[in-house]
Amino acid sequence: MAPHTATRPRPASRPRRAPKPEGQWKIDGRSPLNDDERIKQQEDAFAIKQRVIDVYSQQGFESIAAEDMAPRLKWLGIYTQRRQDLGGEYTGQLDNSELQDKYFMMRVRFDGGQASPERLRVVGEISRDYARGTADFTDRQNIQLHWIRIEDVPAIWERLDSVGLSTLMGCGDVPRVILGSPVAGVAAEEIIDATPAIEEILERYVGTEEFANLPRKFKTAISGHARQDVTHEIQDVSFVASVHPEHGAGFECFVGGGLSTNPMLAQPLGAWIPLDEVPRVWAGVAGIFRDYGFRRLRNRARLKFLVAQWGVEKFREVLEREYLGYSLIDGPAITTNPGNRDHIGAHPQKNGLFYLGVKPTVGHTTGEQLIAVAEVAERFGITRIRTTVDKELLFLDVPRERLADLAAALDEVGLYSAPSEFRRGIISCTGLEFCKLAHVTTKARAIALVDELEERLGDVDVPLKISLNGCPNSCARTQVSDIGLKGQTVTDADGNRVEGFQVHLGGSMSLDPNFGRKLKGHKVVAEELGDYVVRVVTAFKEQREPGEQFRHWVTRADEEALR
Repeated sequence: MAPHTATRPRPASRPRRAPKPEGQWKIDGRSPLNDDERIKQQEDAFAIKQRVIDVYSQQGFESIAAEDMAPRLKWLGIYTQRRQDLGGEYTGQLDNSELQDKYFMMRVRFDGGQASPERLRVVGEISRDYARGTADFTDRQNIQLHWIRIEDVPAIWERLDSVGLSTLMGCGDVPRVILGSPVAGVAAEEIIDATPAIEEILERYVGTEEFANLPRKFKTAISGHARQDVTHEIQDVSFVASVHPEHGAGFECFVGGGLSTNPMLAQPLGAWIPLDEVPRVWAGVAGIFRDYGFRRLRNRARLKFLVAQWGVEKFREVLEREYLGYSLIDGPAITTNPGNRDHIGAHPQKNGLFYLGVKPTVGHTTGEQLIAVAEVAERFGITRIRTTVDKELLFLDVPRERLADLAAALDEVGLYSAPSEFRRGIISCTGLEFCKLAHVTTKARAIALVDELEERLGDVDVPLKISLNGCPNSCARTQVSDIGLKGQTVTDADGNRVEGFQVHLGGSMSLDPNFGRKLKGHKVVAEELGDYVVRVVTAFKEQREPGEQFRHWVTRADEEALR
């Protein structure tokens, strides 16, 4: 007979804890759940501008109130840069107030990439006079300056305003610069010109109190170009050309893209949106983010987390029911354009003229170089210049017979019209030189890496996107590059803690959009970066099949060939 075993009574089930509120205004109310939200609600978002003019520029850096320093100054497009004497080992160990210098980064908006010789000259002169000659094109079509003193900010604003430029909302929890096709209304390959939509959004919504307090930054891209040239897959909201079989050319809307430590690709709404409705749909998406976006935790306060929680079907339903008041027209599925999206070289315009795309290495320039570029453009009678998401400069309205001369003149000032694939495809973030979040140096290292690759390998005959990021935030698109390098402190062979990179391979936005292959446990010491990239590219050249792209080789290559 089996021995008797006593059974214990089951404990009463505990009631589940109610989930913490996410700070969604329409669900949880507007009581701030963290200091950033409290500060944002205390006063008008742009009230600080007058304090900069009247007080801080007169009394200097030490007079700036802590809550104005961070986060309010961001709404004006400026925030403190990193102290020069603090290496990457201090990142994450010291807080911002200890890492920051008494100088600022300033971000100048170029919505839609709309530049001109006059605008570049003014930014170049500002760089020369107030920013120690620094000037960097960004992958959001802006130009960033460094070493800005608070005493000089009002004078800089006056100069920018004289050519229709601004730094307002270059940073902060607001709609950032609107990315647009740099050849909108010009390119022969264009499906539909999105310029009127961008202009209306800027005029009606950007800079208003309606969207001055979002949970976090809100990134927009709009393009009607056939090559989908605005990185729409990684934006909060984007509109790309869509041709409806009955209604003709319009746009599909994508929502919820973004990279950083939780990368997500934007999802299409499955709609077809006519040009004149794009601003209203944009405002609806921004309104959903404002009202339903998560505000309690800053690292979840991006639209992509709401889209992931709701699903795109519910997102579209809420958009139509609560913000538009009508149903969107169902649209055809958008096919990803598989080729190069950049604009390097000469391309035909609709009017019989051409535009020429050139590349400063990693977008790095100087104030003097910008002035020289303006002088070249004026010498050739060019009045329209554009910036791009690949950190290029485009010169519009060039007669065919003047293309070669213009290219030669731009080559002389350091802008490459026929760069190697290494120089064409490399991108980097600001890195340790100025960024308080960075662990490693990126920009100078990227420039040196290109020179080394050209010297040792010459060139490759397929696109090769290489990105160097100073931290996990992926400002240079680590996860969607052929070779993505995420900066971190690593241990070298001698046990020393040094600058290094984690490796991602085979990411893409234009061929089967994906986040690539992360080499687990594989770290590259910064000093050996050139050897590593040479080794991997050499393996690709030796093992590739006819016509094979790098990212396709990565998916089938064995682990040893990738290390």
